[in-house]
Amino acid sequence: MGHDAHRVPRPAGAAGAAGSGDDALDHEVEEVIAAVLTASRMLVGVSARALGRTAPSLTLPQLRALVVLDGRGPVKLAALADALGVNPSTALRMVDRLEAAGSVTRQANPGNRREVVLSLTDRGRGLVAQVLADRHAEIATIVSRLPAGRRAGLVEALRALTDAADEPPVAPRPAPPPEPSAP
Repeated sequence: MGHDAHRVPRPAGAAGAAGSGDDALDHEVEEVIAAVLTASRMLVGVSARALGRTAPSLTLPQLRALVVLDGRGPVKLAALADALGVNPSTALRMVDRLEAAGSVTRQANPGNRREVVLSLTDRGRGLVAQVLADRHAEIATIVSRLPAGRRAGLVEALRALTDAADEPPVAPRPAPPPEPSAP
């Protein structure tokens, strides 16, 4: 199904000859917002499916915490809470669950024994790697359906969007190797 099939019809005169420049700009912004929300819904679905196939008991917020720990290395609870945009008490409850599941460890900070440093366990690192590989494979399938000429424009638009959000980039990487089949 083509892109135009998903376009919301414009009300008569919304950005036409009778509309002011501001009306046209407002409509254009709303079209961008609708497209980004649709893409966001698709990407959350990709992540949820990857998580469901790999670690069904893990929640998306817990996965995000594991990904932050994977990317930043050992961090203090306050730094994790800040990176997740949650209160430290919320992050602490999340860490409690992740520690009980064997994905996170807590250790006293050697520089300040009152502080706790959080790290991923091998199990936590493995979960992150599996979910991200699964997500990568599904996104690769979706992107492969795009005509080659549309991919460059998509890269440019997504980079502009993530730059505007101050989101650090993810380096391109080759597709993960297929899992060995059982004998």
